[in-house]
Amino acid sequence: MTLPFTLLITPLAADAPDDGSWFAGTFTEVDASEPALRVSELSTQRGDGVFETLAVVNGHAQEVQPHLARLARSAEICDLPAPNLAQWSAAVSTAVQAIPDHGELAIKLVLSRGVENGPSPTAWLHASAARDFGPVRQSGVRVVTLDRGYDRGVAERAPWLLLGAKTLSYAVNMAALREAHRRGADDTIFVSSDGYVMEGPTSSVIIRHGDMFSTPAPSGAILHGTTQTSLFEYLERHGHAVSYRDISVEELRNADAAWLVSSVRLAVAITELDGAQVPVDAPLTQLFTEYLLSPRD
Repeated sequence: MTLPFTLLITPLAADAPDDGSWFAGTFTEVDASEPALRVSELSTQRGDGVFETLAVVNGHAQEVQPHLARLARSAEICDLPAPNLAQWSAAVSTAVQAIPDHGELAIKLVLSRGVENGPSPTAWLHASAARDFGPVRQSGVRVVTLDRGYDRGVAERAPWLLLGAKTLSYAVNMAALREAHRRGADDTIFVSSDGYVMEGPTSSVIIRHGDMFSTPAPSGAILHGTTQTSLFEYLERHGHAVSYRDISVEELRNADAAWLVSSVRLAVAITELDGAQVPVDAPLTQLFTEYLLSPRD
């Protein structure tokens, strides 16, 4: 099987009995170069859906269950039907088994509200070769901070903003990356209007002060990071202290080291913040990369 590889998924109810009979007929492989969605599909018209992107390294799908749990959480926030996680897990396994070992891959899982006025949601899996992030893992990224335009408490006051869900509505995130490029940087970190670190458009933020590693406190305004969570578990196993807390922009500027972490790019060191040099912990960054490339469930 060659890449890219696409499966259309006929979604099962979350409580469908797992008796071994449900698998047949729920996946349909389609030619990734051919049209497969209708023009009335709400994922393309309105971004009305949720997604996850997970890595496959040397034939091993990384952290499938944490990604599926977050998919389910996003679906709940967006009032989408709850996904049948056993079915989605089987779809991932089907894709991994069908694709030869291509080194690093990216699998995107999408659950959309479906065709306008349609009877059911639309779902699919798309696997492709991951970009070569080797150079950026070595060289790091230059980052600018951008005001997200709201304070830390907005998610609780306005849950309809869907800030804790990984939705298909990524126009703002992509606009932020373009703005970073206009400013001569590679990436950005969103900050709240009251001066606290949030997240990157496609990444979580980790900072180090001494032996303490911190990330912004979980809230409805921040997407919980699967890779960040895995790294914190790794750090704790190796005797390091970790903390989930509010982090001011000033603390970010004064960190002993800082990283952006995500499922496919993995951990990249921040080398410059708003034009000022940031200390880089190269040995630890290399350890992070080696760990994140190892098989993780």
